[in-house]
Amino acid sequence: MKKSKWSLLLTLTLVLSMFLAACSGGGSEGTSGEGGEGGEGEKEGKKDVPQVLNILESAEIPTMDSVMGTDAVAFQVMNEVMEGLYRLGPDNQPVPGIAEDHEVNEDQTVYTFKLRDAKWSNGTPVTAQDFVYSWQKAVNPDTGSQYSFIMGPVKNAEAITAGDMKPEELGVEAVDEKTLKVTLERPTPYFLSLTTFATYLPQNQEYVESQGDQYALEDENLIYNGPFTLNDWKHEEGWVLKKNPDYWDAENVKLETINVKVVKDPATAVNLYETGKIDRAGLSSEFVNKYKDHEDFKSYGEPVLFYFKYNQTRNEALANVDVRKALSMAVNKEDLVNVILNNGSIPAYFSVPQDFVTNPDTGEDFRAGNGDLLKTDKEKAKEHWEKGLEALGKDSVTLEILGGDSETAMKMQDYFKNQLEEALPGLTIDLKNVPFKQRLELDEAMDYDIQFAGWGPDYLDAMTFVDLWVTDGGHNKMGYSNPEYDKLVKQAKNDLADKPVERFEAMQKAEKILLEEDAAIGPLYQRGTSQLWKPYVKNVPIHSFGPDYSYKWAYIEK
Repeated sequence: MKKSKWSLLLTLTLVLSMFLAACSGGGSEGTSGEGGEGGEGEKEGKKDVPQVLNILESAEIPTMDSVMGTDAVAFQVMNEVMEGLYRLGPDNQPVPGIAEDHEVNEDQTVYTFKLRDAKWSNGTPVTAQDFVYSWQKAVNPDTGSQYSFIMGPVKNAEAITAGDMKPEELGVEAVDEKTLKVTLERPTPYFLSLTTFATYLPQNQEYVESQGDQYALEDENLIYNGPFTLNDWKHEEGWVLKKNPDYWDAENVKLETINVKVVKDPATAVNLYETGKIDRAGLSSEFVNKYKDHEDFKSYGEPVLFYFKYNQTRNEALANVDVRKALSMAVNKEDLVNVILNNGSIPAYFSVPQDFVTNPDTGEDFRAGNGDLLKTDKEKAKEHWEKGLEALGKDSVTLEILGGDSETAMKMQDYFKNQLEEALPGLTIDLKNVPFKQRLELDEAMDYDIQFAGWGPDYLDAMTFVDLWVTDGGHNKMGYSNPEYDKLVKQAKNDLADKPVERFEAMQKAEKILLEEDAAIGPLYQRGTSQLWKPYVKNVPIHSFGPDYSYKWAYIEK
């Protein structure tokens, strides 16, 4: 998600409605949120001010099992109540978490982490074995983790997830209770940032097994080692985060309570903000113009993409490349971002966002090499559509678009239906709007035709977007397969690992195959976020990958 970081995994990351994104935030090229002021050195505020933050999410937490999380909501909560070897700091760089420090061998393939004295909320020490257990669980194919791929840099991880080796053969070892040794398949420049990601969090085996199939289903079926603990988790309604007195760095955690309420309607959110009941509100299009000159207004861009996923297995029409190209080129994305969203989002004609990563040789943005792909062109869309229908031997096709159930999501769904049906004669679009958790379940079951989905980066590398679409990838879930694409991704991960420029170019070639040749997905927009923040909320970093925010250093100053 955001962020890793964000393999996202959001990985955007995770896939979300615009309002979910606005309420839960996202990455923003290293800026700090508001109040957005400063880093850890900021003054703490007056001692008599209640350290209580009130915020919203527009979706339920789908899971609190760290190896099963796939979305921005789960990753956000896990970031607050759990801690891995490292965590993302205020400047979007890894800072020590459970690991005090680490050493790396000369060829950059063996990391040795020294763990601090930390404990779980039930008093049990956090040990190296907790990481070994959790990581082995994540790569075990019996677990069914969609994010097992993010463990790929660890030695034998890919062979284990493929069922060719045992989980115990993963390159992770508890040398002793406070020393963790990790062996990588190859040098991985972004590995330290991966250790901040949710799939790399530890789990206490004794506690997990004592809970059986109830583990992580309720707040009482969890233990925590992060800045906060999860309390009063009322499904579909909200939850409360309380400062964790057993956290190793509790003295630097200022907030005592974070109240989180699930609200899907933007108008309700704005009303709650205006009446002082919440401290942050995401703004949908109709409210941006009203509040853009307000002193509390904040707007920023993010490396988060939204697109159509085309399931090539359920409806024969979507197995036709001309049909996919027609759908991808038929939507006016300028009007989508300027009228429907109106929040700083920009049209996307790509699968790797702009202003995210640069060529290690020239310093040029990833987009400079590939430019825009699959641009809107209604005439060409119609040509591809007619060619696709002819190949299918049909004069009409009905397709269903799966999307979210927030107000903004449903407005976008209606827009997509109108755009596609007007541009492509003979096409009927049915809309299916469901809660976020249900959409994830339908995605996993590949029970959809077209899905409105999104992704935020899990770590600071183009690969967090590129390897989503390899054959049988954990987040592919649409039956797409291209051997040449797979080959380029494999080369970028393996043979070219120590050739950064060639590696970068291989990923650019892969993107062209994905979009220009195959139209495997239909890019829609790169997210911008517009929000209202109370000025007394201080020191909330906004992350460009992994979790959207960090509240460890936040405080209230009035």
